[in-house]
Amino acid sequence: MSERKGSISVKTADIFPIIKKWLYSEHDIFLRELVANATDAITKRSTLARTQNIEIPEGKIIIDIDKKSGMIKIHDNGIGMTEEEVEKYIAQLAFSGAEEFVKQMKGVEDANKFDIIGKFGLGFYSSFMVAKKVEIDSLSASENATATKWICDGDTEYVFGTSDRQSIGTTITLHVNDDGKEYLDDYKVNSSLRKFCDFMPYPITVYDLEKIEKEEKDNAKKKEEEKYSYYKKGTLINETIPLWKKNTNDLKDEDYLDFFKKLYPMEKDPLFWIHLKVDHPFTLEGILYFPKLNLNKPFNESNIKLYCKQVFVSDNVKNIIPEFLSLLKGVIDSPDIPLNVSRSSLQGDPNIKKISNYVIKKVAESLKKLFKNDRPKYEKIWEDIGIFVKYGCISDSKFDELLREMVIFKALDNKYLTLNEYIESIPDKYKDKLKEKILYAIKDKCDNSLRAQLWDEQINSVLTDEHIDPHFMQHAEMKSLKDQKIHFCSVDSEIENILTAETNGPEDLKIKDLFIDILAPKKETTTENPDPANLPVEEINNSLNIEIVKLKNHQSPAFFKIDEQMKRYRNMIQAMGQNDSVFPVKKTLVINPNNPLVKNTLRIWENGKNKNLVEKLCHHVEDLASISSEGLKDSEKEGFVKRSQELISELSNHLV
Repeated sequence: MSERKGSISVKTADIFPIIKKWLYSEHDIFLRELVANATDAITKRSTLARTQNIEIPEGKIIIDIDKKSGMIKIHDNGIGMTEEEVEKYIAQLAFSGAEEFVKQMKGVEDANKFDIIGKFGLGFYSSFMVAKKVEIDSLSASENATATKWICDGDTEYVFGTSDRQSIGTTITLHVNDDGKEYLDDYKVNSSLRKFCDFMPYPITVYDLEKIEKEEKDNAKKKEEEKYSYYKKGTLINETIPLWKKNTNDLKDEDYLDFFKKLYPMEKDPLFWIHLKVDHPFTLEGILYFPKLNLNKPFNESNIKLYCKQVFVSDNVKNIIPEFLSLLKGVIDSPDIPLNVSRSSLQGDPNIKKISNYVIKKVAESLKKLFKNDRPKYEKIWEDIGIFVKYGCISDSKFDELLREMVIFKALDNKYLTLNEYIESIPDKYKDKLKEKILYAIKDKCDNSLRAQLWDEQINSVLTDEHIDPHFMQHAEMKSLKDQKIHFCSVDSEIENILTAETNGPEDLKIKDLFIDILAPKKETTTENPDPANLPVEEINNSLNIEIVKLKNHQSPAFFKIDEQMKRYRNMIQAMGQNDSVFPVKKTLVINPNNPLVKNTLRIWENGKNKNLVEKLCHHVEDLASISSEGLKDSEKEGFVKRSQELISELSNHLV
């Protein structure tokens, strides 16, 4: 071939070592870049053929692995290039500030300190990470074009010449260096291609020439004319029309489930999915799945695969998907997301915010539609999605506007209620007392006897958790529902306002004095007439108020009441894993004088026969209140067991 030499238009020979070292974080990305270039070339030829109304062969990409000669070849039947186009697109590294950038990169150990995207746009040069020499052999689809060949050995010098190529398209030949020898193995190449190119729009076939040659030698009867038919023996890599590209009307649930299993083979079936399609003001397609909640995985772990024109880019989409939707899995494919050369991180761009807003809106609308059209399914999956919906309402105003009224809580009767539904369920005779109030109890920390007493009056209460709900309740109280204000109140803080049978009488005051005399002295503060604001936290926590409230229900002897705001602050501190002992919580023991145990304790005390028994009974009433409200701490259990044994022993002595 006729040759001419040239030099890549960079004024320093240091540029290739920098490209090799810093351009990409993963070596196998060279396969993605070269296959993506081949795909673009095929698309250009197809587009040109349609405008000219001419027939062309179906687009395909072929990759040959020749371990014996140490070469990898990437063939495409795309639009090809002329010598001028090769020189323009390949041989000119025309970027600003190259020399200064080279100086910056010398001796740098942390590539993340620099923004490579501002310096290069050259996916082709990723091939030099694994190749000591690269050849381009191309024939353009333009009329009367001459096949051209370009050779570069990793320096800034290159050789141009003509070639005897007859078919339109391009072949990139990589002479693999020592660092890239692992890519002479077809398993390695296949796995890398499936990672990045599993859904490319044209078939990608890989041939291991060494294995094919061995098969042909083993087949002694092989006909001579079949010698070069090895292209029938390659491995097809990709699915050319991924599910997100297909018409939703043509898809069944099984199609979505099969696709999910392909993406996440070890995961359980998803709860439901959303098919995304938008072409204005940006282009985006994809499928998002809501998986079953896995508490063993961090909530902020990215699970969505990002594609650009069906080429895998990254599974790090934190800038696109907000944290409250981080449980989502699936695929987003958009050509409008700006990417760096390695396509592993995103740049700031107005489209990113638009795409993020679109995803948020689409998820919210889908959940709202599910709530309205299939309430049973919505309730069934709530345990998995509830925490994220509440987090979303707190975090994003648009999401909140769409879904706040679809947030549901499990009530005492095990049915789910929205906040509006709860307010509407309040009996008419209690509407004035419970105006704007939503009674709640913390899951696993509630006095079920109190909830049952409310239920006897047809007053429901909802269960909340310790983690997200304190924040959501505060948010909901600030935002309210439509024109109606709401206020969350714990069951114990409202029980006396709702279920009081009558005012206290003289006997009730005796009961109060009795319990103060037995229980309060051990917990009195050491300061006369103390100001609570100035008391040590330990003294506040050890102090005890005692109140007498006659309840309609006689079963419960006592319960603990804690100030609503104090309870919320403490719960938030506990949810954050912090030590709540530094936070002051003053508790009130509410005694029910209508309870038989309380009445009998007073009679024994008035008779003056057995003060020790009275003391044990008072402590037992307090213990029962602790157990039924929040339970006993580990440090308190031993004392409870000891007191219970002493009480039972003494009572049994009176029966013998």
